[in-house]
Amino acid sequence: QVRFVESGGGLVQPGGSLRLSCEPSGSIFDIYAVGWYRQAPGKQRELVATMTNNGKTNYGDSVKGRFTISRDNAKNTLYLQMNNLKPEDTAVYYCSESDYNGVYAWGQGTQVTVSS
Repeated sequence: QVRFVESGGGLVQPGGSLRLSCEPSGSIFDIYAVGWYRQAPGKQRELVATMTNNGKTNYGDSVKGRFTISRDNAKNTLYLQMNNLKPEDTAVYYCSESDYNGVYAWGQGTQVTVSS
C-alpha cells in the first residue's frame, strides 16, 4: 500500500507563502512522476504541478510563475513552494504518484486556506 507523509498546509493571508512537503513510502527514484493536485469545495480535482523522475516539470496555468515544484533526493521528499497566494488557491492539496497511465496513488491531503 502506497502511503505518503504530507505536511505544510495552513492558513495564510493573501500574498503570503507556504511550502508543502510530501514523502512517499517508497524511493522517489523509482517513481515515474510525483506531483501535487488540489480540490476546492464544489470543484473537480485539478493539476497543480508534477515532476518526472528525469526532472521535467508541468504546471497548471493558474499557478505558473507563483508555485515551484522541487525534490530533495537525499531526503526522499517532494516540495511545493507557493508564493503570492490568492484566495482562489484555497483547497485541499494532494500529493500524487503517477506512472505512464496516470495517477495511481494519492496522499490524504493537506488543507491550504488563503484568507485575510
